[in-house]
Amino acid sequence: MTIEQANRQFLDNVQAGTAHWYDIRPAHEAIAAMNDYTVLHAGPPLGWDEMCGPMRGAITGACIYEGWASSPEEVERLATSGRLLFDSSHHHHAIGPMSGIITPSMMVNVVRNEPFAIDTCSTLYMGIGKVLRHGAFDREVLDKLRWMNRELAPLLQTAIQAAGGIDIKSIIAQSLQMGDELHNRNKASNALLLTSLVQHLIRAGEKDIAIRAVDFIDKAGHFILNTVMAAAKGMLDAGANIPRSTMVTAIARNGYQTGIRVSGLGERWFTAPAPMIDGVYFPGFGPEDANPDLGDSAIAETIGLGSFAMAGAPAVVEYIGGTAQFAMETTLQMYEITIGEHQTFKLPPLNFRGTPLGIDIRKVVETGITPVINTGIACRRPGVGQIGAGLTAVPMACFTAALEAFAGQQTA
Repeated sequence: MTIEQANRQFLDNVQAGTAHWYDIRPAHEAIAAMNDYTVLHAGPPLGWDEMCGPMRGAITGACIYEGWASSPEEVERLATSGRLLFDSSHHHHAIGPMSGIITPSMMVNVVRNEPFAIDTCSTLYMGIGKVLRHGAFDREVLDKLRWMNRELAPLLQTAIQAAGGIDIKSIIAQSLQMGDELHNRNKASNALLLTSLVQHLIRAGEKDIAIRAVDFIDKAGHFILNTVMAAAKGMLDAGANIPRSTMVTAIARNGYQTGIRVSGLGERWFTAPAPMIDGVYFPGFGPEDANPDLGDSAIAETIGLGSFAMAGAPAVVEYIGGTAQFAMETTLQMYEITIGEHQTFKLPPLNFRGTPLGIDIRKVVETGITPVINTGIACRRPGVGQIGAGLTAVPMACFTAALEAFAGQQTA
């Protein structure tokens, strides 16, 4: 198989994929390798000593939630003892925004790529600001986490099953034509999701519980994000491990490193130091408070959403910074490093052109253009949470290292 044939196989597999949100389960049931004291996190794998402040903060909250510890000091001792088993969520068909922490009793969304029998899991979306994924872990955060896992999740599970599941891929396609880019702007997609669920939520739960659930999903604004991430990963995983393919299958950041994975290079990560984010800050915060880039949510860009689709979502710049013209120019530039266009995800401002699909490590190195990511900003200090949103880019070093490895593989 030639490189071109391998890359065509990648495109065919990714485009043929589906994304059916059909269940919510405890992580220890949905993820085979999830045992007691297992902690999955965003980005390439790393140990406690390398973890950034928001990652440590999120792990602290998760350990207290699980009952493994009762204070940050106990979590520190637990982590340094080696008892906690850390690994990248990407290694287990799972994914999460920002710190992306998943522990055994957390409820996770389960999204299926039916043609390829791939199930992908993601945590439930908690909202913005002071939340676990951004490193906050006070009583308010933990009370919300308990409510989401013990009350909201069972109600959602019943509603999803009553609805016969939710077609996330279809919602993505529709909302792209309604002004979303599915990473930092999810107004249309969230509304479409709620429309699909609301009658089932009302029928499944007691009045007050159902009203609280509907109100939370509506006001969260981005509640659908985590299922979109699971959908994107599931479809991209169908294009993984194709010999001789130069297609990027994942972009992920852990607050210390940014890493990419390439279809023809198997499970390897190619990493570089995580960059800072050029962003818009919440009142009282600035660049000196920011952590380097963090999270698995760049899976959206990897499949042609997020910054790759900003031409269709100019209003997102009110949140992340920039201008409508910049949004258009960013999408057009991303076509220069991809080999195809998505047949289902289309952009009205570009005459319904498909979103850029298939990041080619060769094109990135040749053009000098790296993928742009729009993302949230976490405070570098544990316990604070989200402090803004903005734009960054994947370091070129990730692609040069991947291309060198690919070239070495071809000549071996």
